[in-house]
Amino acid sequence: MKKLTFIALLAAPFFASAQSSLKPVIAQKADALKDKVIAWRRDFHEHPELGNQEVRTAGIVAAHLRSLGIEVQEKVGYTGVVGLLKGAKPGPVVALRADMDGLPVSERGDLPFKSKVVTEFNGQKTGVMHACGHDSHVAILMAVAEILASEKANLAGTVKFIFQPAEEGVYNDKGEMILSGAELMVKEGVLENPKVDVIFGLHIAAGSDNGVLEYKPGATMAAVDQLDIKVKGKQAHGASPWTGIDPIVISSQIVMGLQTIVSRNVNITEDPAIVTVGAIHGGIRQNIIPESVKMIGTIRTFGVEQRELVHKRIKEIATNIAESAGAKADVTIGTGYPVTFNNVGLVEKMLPTLQAVNGKERVRQIPAHTGAEDFSFFQQKVPGFFFFLGARPADKKSVNEVAAHHTPDFYLEESEFQVGVKALSHLVVDYFEKK
Repeated sequence: MKKLTFIALLAAPFFASAQSSLKPVIAQKADALKDKVIAWRRDFHEHPELGNQEVRTAGIVAAHLRSLGIEVQEKVGYTGVVGLLKGAKPGPVVALRADMDGLPVSERGDLPFKSKVVTEFNGQKTGVMHACGHDSHVAILMAVAEILASEKANLAGTVKFIFQPAEEGVYNDKGEMILSGAELMVKEGVLENPKVDVIFGLHIAAGSDNGVLEYKPGATMAAVDQLDIKVKGKQAHGASPWTGIDPIVISSQIVMGLQTIVSRNVNITEDPAIVTVGAIHGGIRQNIIPESVKMIGTIRTFGVEQRELVHKRIKEIATNIAESAGAKADVTIGTGYPVTFNNVGLVEKMLPTLQAVNGKERVRQIPAHTGAEDFSFFQQKVPGFFFFLGARPADKKSVNEVAAHHTPDFYLEESEFQVGVKALSHLVVDYFEKK
């Protein structure tokens, strides 16, 4: 036993040195894969699939991982793919995640690889589009897998590649989200066997400077919850409103009342919050006061206590305004994604890696995003670091000129995807060393 321990101690510096020498190799291989990454991305872009329908995408990913000699598990969380790469020497287990799903958006651009996929979503015919960059995430992580698999003999640890479905959620026929891909994969044990020590994730950012890496320690993206309010009044003729109880007027008062939560109840010096009513449905004719009105919306918060406060005030405001007018308001708040929270210690530990990859001037700390990410479910279980890669087109000088994520004109600059490949690859190798 003593002899084996002595040999292991002698071997440790060798593997540390071997991993250090990987850095220039990773850079060279990432640059060499540039065209391949773009080709993968364009193929996925042309053939997008909605959440839990990513059969073609998952098949391509699984075949690629197997070709690299990586152990593959399919149908994790319905259509998810997990690859396991064991280095030559035992060490930490690092997970890398890419989301695979597209969105129910009809692409409006004129790209040669434009999506022509059409489907039905929420009872309506719609196009399907990679309008958030998940196609680029998959292509980047496939390249990372290719690079790290080629250097398996020099790795002191295990890499778990998580290709996740349904980041945008899966919805029922009522338009309610019933499933998150990350949440389901966690429930099915994706972070176990072997147990993951840390997880890293990357998201493309169409509005940020091309090739720049952006990050924030702590609360990075908001928790998101769904809001559903039904106001029940009393139907009446539009010419004699005093004979009824008007749910449209009451709903208008509720919408305005909800705005006071952020302006008067939330301590916005600590964290922002958002309460948005996105749709109001009520009535069928100009001279009929309807019996009921339904409102749906979204809630964004950045802390557990703040989340509880906002939920409490929504219920109080809606029910009390309705009752004061003789109506009734039923409030339902569906819990969505938790806060995407970057482990502060992990960010501090790995920030030098990103700076070494991209230069300090091209790694920037940013404010929190009010968008949400189900990467947060992984971070609830293990320390995680989620960061962004800028991909603003060269002809767009400011974020105001860029088509937003989730819109028909969404477009990415592809020339710096290799920065993401290098960043994720180096994070793995450096974490193995620093552990």
